[in-house]
Amino acid sequence: MTPVNRLFSVAPMMEYTDRFCRYFHRLLSKQTLLYTEMVTSSALIHGDQQRHLEFADIEHPIALQLGGSNPTELEAATRIAATYHYDEINLNCGCPSDRVQSGMFGAVLMKNADHVVNCFNAMQGATGIPITIKHRIGVDDMDSYDFLCDFVGKLADAGCKTFIVHARKAWLKGLSPKQNREVPPLDYEAVYRLKQDFPDSEIILNGGVTSIDQSLQHLHHVDGVMMGREAYHNPYILSQVDTRLFNNETSPPSREVVLEQFSKFVEQELSRGIRLGQMTRHILGLYQGVPGARRFRRYISEHAHQPRAGTDVLLQALKALNEVRV
Repeated sequence: MTPVNRLFSVAPMMEYTDRFCRYFHRLLSKQTLLYTEMVTSSALIHGDQQRHLEFADIEHPIALQLGGSNPTELEAATRIAATYHYDEINLNCGCPSDRVQSGMFGAVLMKNADHVVNCFNAMQGATGIPITIKHRIGVDDMDSYDFLCDFVGKLADAGCKTFIVHARKAWLKGLSPKQNREVPPLDYEAVYRLKQDFPDSEIILNGGVTSIDQSLQHLHHVDGVMMGREAYHNPYILSQVDTRLFNNETSPPSREVVLEQFSKFVEQELSRGIRLGQMTRHILGLYQGVPGARRFRRYISEHAHQPRAGTDVLLQALKALNEVRV
């Protein structure tokens, strides 16, 4: 199996990083590691596996994020996922939402490192695909650096090689998931220090990353950077990744080329009965910062949901934008 290059990745984001979003992102960067939305272990065992796990070959390298806390279920879900040939399977130990807490997984798992080790061992025993952990720097009042080291240390001893660390702690009560991405202060130094103290572990930094310049700065201290909301709302930033981070000599694709390629994908999916709006909602930020971007977004938003809407909506949206740019 080819080792996964985690130098730069797009974070798993619920209701955002579905297969249509990932296909679009892959058109912008060939080497960025892409993550699915979080899928619960029970959803894979009892639900529509094809819907949850399907992806196009172009999406490689791609990682599946699993949510769960039952080692037996996680083992079964990992075996199912392995048949789809993901490049990585990640266990979510960082999500603070009430729904996730009620299932006793996500960030609440950090309170019991030994149990996370049991989950990791069950998953690792089910596949040769790399199993990674995504977590916070702390949870509630369990936020000392010693607590973080204990959590990472126990998993490292169990054989976990890669940790994706959101550089904020999680408050499980009193803050919404959105507030948990913004209110707890960022502590990049804790993540940098983690790399110093665990030099043999791969440490990926997540949280508050909004530019390639920032990413380059972080890479002086850690092994990789994960970008979240900025990559979704301003996706053309991904076009810089291959050249600036991976030193690829190929010129970044233009927005127009990306839109043309995405349109061909849309045509295929429309023939399968997928609604246009399910796909085009992910490209609304393609022209972020460009004159006419608002008209581009508005045209798609107003027309993509209409019955029998097709790729002509994208052509007309581009035309509306260009009328401003002329």
